[in-house]
Amino acid sequence: MLLALLCLATHAMALPHRPHAATAAAKPAKHAAPSAPADTTPEQRIVVHRNVGNGVEVRVSVGIPFPPGMLRDAGLVRILDAKGEEVPSHVQATLRWYARDHSIRAVRAQFHAPLQDNEATYYFAVGKPRTREADGWPYVDERVADAQGVKVAAALATLEPSWLCESLIAGPQVPASQDEAYARYVSTQFDWARKLPADDHTAWLFDRPSTLFKAYVRTGRFDYLQAADQSYHFYMRYMKREGLPISPFCAGGWTYGKEPCDVKYVYIEPSLLALALTGDDSEYDAALVDKMVTLWQHGGWSGTPGPYTSPGERFTERLAGLGLLATVNAYELTGDLRYLRYTRERVDWLYDHQRANPDKLGDDGSWRNSWNLHEDDSWQPEKDVRGSSPWMSENIIDGLWHTWLVTGDPRIPTMIIAFGRYMERYGWIDVKAIKSGRDWRNPCSGPQGQIAWYWSSSRASFARLADIEDSDGWYSDAHNVELVMPVAAAYYFETDPAQSEALKQRLDALKSSYSTECAEVSGTTRRFNWNNRGAGVAMWFLQQPAGSGATSSMAGHAMP
Repeated sequence: MLLALLCLATHAMALPHRPHAATAAAKPAKHAAPSAPADTTPEQRIVVHRNVGNGVEVRVSVGIPFPPGMLRDAGLVRILDAKGEEVPSHVQATLRWYARDHSIRAVRAQFHAPLQDNEATYYFAVGKPRTREADGWPYVDERVADAQGVKVAAALATLEPSWLCESLIAGPQVPASQDEAYARYVSTQFDWARKLPADDHTAWLFDRPSTLFKAYVRTGRFDYLQAADQSYHFYMRYMKREGLPISPFCAGGWTYGKEPCDVKYVYIEPSLLALALTGDDSEYDAALVDKMVTLWQHGGWSGTPGPYTSPGERFTERLAGLGLLATVNAYELTGDLRYLRYTRERVDWLYDHQRANPDKLGDDGSWRNSWNLHEDDSWQPEKDVRGSSPWMSENIIDGLWHTWLVTGDPRIPTMIIAFGRYMERYGWIDVKAIKSGRDWRNPCSGPQGQIAWYWSSSRASFARLADIEDSDGWYSDAHNVELVMPVAAAYYFETDPAQSEALKQRLDALKSSYSTECAEVSGTTRRFNWNNRGAGVAMWFLQQPAGSGATSSMAGHAMP
C-alpha cells in the first residue's frame, strides 16, 4: 500500500490521493464518510469542530499533511464546502520533505466557517489552482482561553485517518479498525488519561502531546486531537526561552516542576505534529528549537552526552533514545543540516556501544551498562550487574526507527535486529519458570501473560535478576504494550526464518497485553505516554511480511 504510494510520489504533481482499498476498509471513522464532491474524495473531508466559545462563525486553521512528492505548489490546494463550491481560503506550505525531494509535507489552510450544531463539513481538493484567495492571519490570533486557562483555537478541524496515515506525517501507520484490540486499549486508557494533568509534572514524561497526536492520526477522533492540542499548548507554556542553553541556565528546558535542566522533558516532536495537523506555528521559533537541541547536546544536569567509553560510565537508554528522537525531529521540523549531523553522531555512539561495548564482555545485542549507575548508585564493579532495561531500550528503538525513515542509515536495521534477538534470548522471563510467590505479573493479561525483566542481562544468573525483579520489577509487564514495537520492528527487518518465527510467536503471545482490564490500570498518568508514544506503528509492522524492511524503499536519504 505505502510502497505504491511512494511510487506515485515520484511525480511532480499527483492526482488526488485515493488510499488502498484495505486501508479504507479498516477505517474506524466516527462518521461514515459520505460521497464527496467533484475534484475530491471522501478521504479528503475536513470536519470543523467547535473547540471553545460560542461564535456563530469561526476562523479555521487546519493542517493538511501530504506524502512525499505529491504536492509542490500550495497554490494547487483549494477548500470546498460540502456542496463542492470553493470557499475563500489562504493556503501556505509549513513543512517540507527535507530528507527526500523537498516537496511539501504539510500546508496550513485558513478559512471562515459558520458552525451549525458545533460542526461543519468541508473538503480539500488538490490539482487545480485556487481561484478564491483570502487573507491569512497569525495562528495566535485565533487562540482563546479554555476552561483550564489554556489558550487554544476556537475551532479545530479533523481529517480522515486514511489520509493522515498515508501522509506519513507520523511515519507509516494504518487506520485503527473498529475491532482492533490495541485501539480499544488506547481508548480505555484515555478514559483516565484525558483530563489535563495540570498538577503533576511527571505526567508529561515520555511526551504526552505527541502520544495524543499519534492516537488522532490513527483514528481521526476529535477528542484525541482536542486533548493533544490542549496538552501541547500547556506544555509549551513552560518552555524556558531566555538565557543560555547550558546548565545551570538551561534555556530550551521545561520549567514546569522547576526542573528546566532535566532534558528528558524536552521534546520537539509535538511542535512538528502540531504544525502539520493544526497549522499551529505560534508556540516556537527557530531560536527556541535551537536552544532545545543545544540543551540536549549539553545534556542539562545529566552531563554532556557522547560515546560510551567506560563500563563505569553512567548511561540510560531513556536519555539516549529521547535525545536521538528530539534531534532527528528538529531536522524534520527545520531542515537545518546541523541537526542532521547531530543525529548521525548519536547513531554512531549507539552503534559502537552495541557492537563494541568497552566492558569487553562481547556483543549481545543490547546497550549493556551498569545497574548501579542506572539506579543512580555508586559504581561497585565487583557487585555490579551488567545489563540493560528492556522497556527503556524501546526509546532507543523508537529513535532509531525515526532516524532510519529520515536517513536510510543501513546500520539501523542491523541494530534493531540485534536487539530483537537479544530480547528473545535474555529479555523475557520464561512464563514456565514463574512460581507462586514470584509471579511478578499483573493478572489482567491472563495466565500466559508475558513479562520482560525489569533489568535484563546476558551475564547475570536467574537468581540475581530475580532479586532485582523482587525489589524493583513487580508488574513490569505494564511495559508490554510499548515493547511490542521493538519486537515488531525486528520482525520487519529480520530475514532469518527461525528468528522471524520466534518473533512472530512472541508477538502472538503479547496480544493478551491489550486487554481492557490491563488498560484500566492507571497507577500513574505517564503510563499512557510510555505505552503509546511509539507503539502505534506496530500495527503497521504487523501487516508487513517478515523481513520486508530489508528491501523497503520507505526510508529517506537525507544528505549531510
